[in-house]
Amino acid sequence: MSGSRLKVVVTILPQAEFVEKVGGEMVEVTVMVPPGASPHTYEPTPKQLFEVSEADIYFQVGSGIDFERFFMRKISEVNRRMLIVNCSEGIRIVNRDPHVWLSPINAEVMVKNIYRGLAAVNPENEEYYRRNMEHYIEELKKLDEEIRKTLEVLPVRYFMIYHPAWSYFAREYNLTQIPVEKEGKEPTARGMIALIDQARRLGVKVIFASPQFNRKKAEAIAESFGGKVVFIDPLAKGYVENLREAAFKIAWSLRGNE
Repeated sequence: MSGSRLKVVVTILPQAEFVEKVGGEMVEVTVMVPPGASPHTYEPTPKQLFEVSEADIYFQVGSGIDFERFFMRKISEVNRRMLIVNCSEGIRIVNRDPHVWLSPINAEVMVKNIYRGLAAVNPENEEYYRRNMEHYIEELKKLDEEIRKTLEVLPVRYFMIYHPAWSYFAREYNLTQIPVEKEGKEPTARGMIALIDQARRLGVKVIFASPQFNRKKAEAIAESFGGKVVFIDPLAKGYVENLREAAFKIAWSLRGNE
């Protein structure tokens, strides 16, 4: 390794893990959307924009996430010399759903794009980045195998979720998510009745929710059919452990909470 650390900015926490795994000791990472905040509503602070102004590289999710749709132009204008890398290049965006990182297969693509970006800005450490990338991709492949085994044999393959962030995960593992929100909108009174009837008919016992969204609304729906709310976080930084835990919780709910 040689040279000083690269100043890197990312949009969301899972990307921070990807960059740190590939960049190792050669990167210093700033995250724009902090823990507990939603990329659908968060706005950058003056302090964050100052950090962007000093950055060498910005890794955008690139999948149409709201924060980037609203603020990417401003971010790029703050620092015209930094390289901007689209982490979703090579990933098929489905139904305009921006949550591409929740599939480990997509995460592999994102990690490769991060490697290319770091190597472009800092070619003298390309071998170091490549070695780190290869090690982390092996970790992601093992995670994918674990999740497939966890979700392989289940009595049902659908789960109810408040904010439908897990479409790519569900598609990857042959599951179906039943969303409460649709296109960012809460259900009407009639829609709510239909959801409750559907939950009762299908024997749903759990509504999954994200920590970034309103817990009380999810609890109100769950109580109406005798269910409970369980949290799975689409934005946790500890990516591998977080997806492993989410798979376990989904499997547990689909086995009837046994």
